[in-house]
Amino acid sequence: MTAFYGNFDRKASEETSLQTIAAALEQGVNFLDTAWIYQSLGADGNENTTNEELIGKAIAKHGRDKFVIATKTGIHFTADGMRMWAAEDKIREQLAQSLARLGTDYIDLYYCHRMPMDVSVEDMMMTMKKLVDEGKIRYVGLSECTPEELRRAHTIHPVSAIQMEWSLQSRDIEEYVVPVARELGVGIVAYSPLGRGFLSQTFNSREDLSPNDWRLKGCPKFSEENFQKNLAGRQHFLDMATAKGVSPAQLALAWVHAQGVDVVPIPGTKSPARAVENAGAVALAQQLDAVDVAALSKDIPPFVGERYEGNFGTFNSRMNL
Repeated sequence: MTAFYGNFDRKASEETSLQTIAAALEQGVNFLDTAWIYQSLGADGNENTTNEELIGKAIAKHGRDKFVIATKTGIHFTADGMRMWAAEDKIREQLAQSLARLGTDYIDLYYCHRMPMDVSVEDMMMTMKKLVDEGKIRYVGLSECTPEELRRAHTIHPVSAIQMEWSLQSRDIEEYVVPVARELGVGIVAYSPLGRGFLSQTFNSREDLSPNDWRLKGCPKFSEENFQKNLAGRQHFLDMATAKGVSPAQLALAWVHAQGVDVVPIPGTKSPARAVENAGAVALAQQLDAVDVAALSKDIPPFVGERYEGNFGTFNSRMNL
């Protein structure tokens, strides 16, 4: 709602964004996932706008008890670009800012956004444990962790959830990370479950995206070389959605839901109508049988292209996959 996917003027779109959150609540969706780094410059090129501040307005409007709030720490802006730092002072600094922006005194699920470069996983988890003991966060999460990092973290303090990219077209966590998460009883929050828009058919060409959309320069699957291949790869999936009389987004999300009760997809949207549409995937997931799930799993080709330019902090890059 406030960063990365194109042009954003939060002041101009704020009311629609708040309506989107209200529409989701009406559908029983109460889990909001944000991050300290989800921020961008305002329309004047100077004012900084953050997603956490927007979520804070929704909390103030509907009440803190209506939401399960997740946010993330560990990525920092520097003169040399983004860095993955998680020393205790840096985590505490970002947490204080996140709490102030959100207008709350605790976070339900607090993730390390990317595995740290400056301290060990164990040291980072010791800080998280302190924050739990202090009542500032309730549960600890990791994002883009390797199986080994998850095991190491879990020995210091229970990891409640990991946030990993998982969709019909991006399934590399299944062989390596999912088995360990399930062995340890760790939930899986699936980000980009709509394939960053490919599976929801929100665009049909690169020209449909605004020139400053991060996906065009930071996501190799959107490159001129790969885009058309990935677009063509979804056609069979679109035909399956049409045959079932559901939207592509609903079918894509239903497949993720069908992977297990320990899996929670987090589709992003700025539209109240899309929020309602996405919520309908829960009922659809209950209707999918094993044959449907297997057919989708087998017939939809994986993305062509890496998930991030330079594999920014991904578990793949550290496992050399």
